Amino acid sequence: MLKTFEQTAALIAEHKLLHISGAEALLRKLPSGNWIGGSTEYFLDESGGQVRNDALDVLELGFSEYRFATYNAHTLPNITHDAYYNGFSVIILPFDSEVHRQYAQNAFDYEDIFSKNIVGWIAGINLKATGQTPVAVNGVSGEVLTDKAAVLHVSLPEGKIAQLSIVNIFSADAKSPVITFAEDGFKVKNCFVDGKETIFADYIARNNLNTKLPLVGDYSGAGINISVKSVDGDTVHLYAPVFKGIEYRFADAIPDYVEAFYGEINEIANRDSVFACNCILNFLYGDLEGKNIGGFYGPITFGEVAWQLLNQTLVYLQVIDC
Repeated sequence: MLKTFEQTAALIAEHKLLHISGAEALLRKLPSGNWIGGSTEYFLDESGGQVRNDALDVLELGFSEYRFATYNAHTLPNITHDAYYNGFSVIILPFDSEVHRQYAQNAFDYEDIFSKNIVGWIAGINLKATGQTPVAVNGVSGEVLTDKAAVLHVSLPEGKIAQLSIVNIFSADAKSPVITFAEDGFKVKNCFVDGKETIFADYIARNNLNTKLPLVGDYSGAGINISVKSVDGDTVHLYAPVFKGIEYRFADAIPDYVEAFYGEINEIANRDSVFACNCILNFLYGDLEGKNIGGFYGPITFGEVAWQLLNQTLVYLQVIDC
C-alpha cells in the first residue's frame, strides 16, 4: 500500500517489520528500524500502475522471528545457509551491480537453493530521471547499499509454510526455431539456430524480430524469460543471462497485457500474498500505468527473484496452512 514518508516513518517508529520500496531519495531519509527496502518509482496497486517519487510502497509483515543480513558478491551463496528451514527470505539487489550479476549467473548452483523460498527483486531507478542510483537498504543497520544485497530472513510458525509462485504471461512460440548458446552470460554475440551457428544480432535483424518479446528458455519444463535489453552492433545485451545447454525460443506475441494478466490471475483461487512484484518491462511494454491487472500489487522492478533471477514475470509469495 502506498504511504507518505511521514506515515512510513511512523510505522518504523512502532517497530513494525516492513518491506519498503520507493524513490532513492526517500529511502535515504527514512529512520533506522526493522525494515528492508529498495529503490523504484514504479508501482502497481488497486488504482493501477503508478509512477511516484513522493510515496512509498509499504508492506507490513506480521511475523515475530526474523533476522536481517547483508551480502556482497563473495558471501551471496550463504543466503541459503542463513535462511530458516521453514520460512522465506526476501532479497533486494541493486541493478547492474556485481551482486546482481553474480546472483543471476550463479544462484541456481547455490546449495539448497530450490528447497528454500528465496523471493525478491532488483532495485532500479526512474528511467526518465537523472542522477539516481539503484539501492538496496538494510533498515536495521542503516546501510544504503549500491553493491551489496539486503536480505530479510523470516521464520514461519508451526502449521504454516511458504508457497512461492510466478505468473508468466509468455509462452514459447512453437514456430520459432530452437536457439542455443555456447557460453553463459548477459552479452551474446554468437548463437546456434536449429544447430547452425550465426550472429545473434544478425538473426534478430534478418527476421525483424520484436525484441520486446523475451526469449523463453526450457528449464526442465519451466518456461523462464530472458529479456533483450539492447542490440549494439553485433552484440545483444540481455537483462538476465542465457545458459549453455538450455533451449530457447522467442515468445508468442501478447495482444493485450492487462487481459493476459487478468486471465492468469483469475485462475488463482487465493490471491492473498505476503509479497508480490512485477517487471518494469511488463509495465512499459504493456502500458500498465493507470491500469489494474486484478491483484498481486507491489513494486515494479528491474528483475524478479523466485529462487533465480527472472524477467518479464510477476512473482508472489503466499503463506498457507500445512
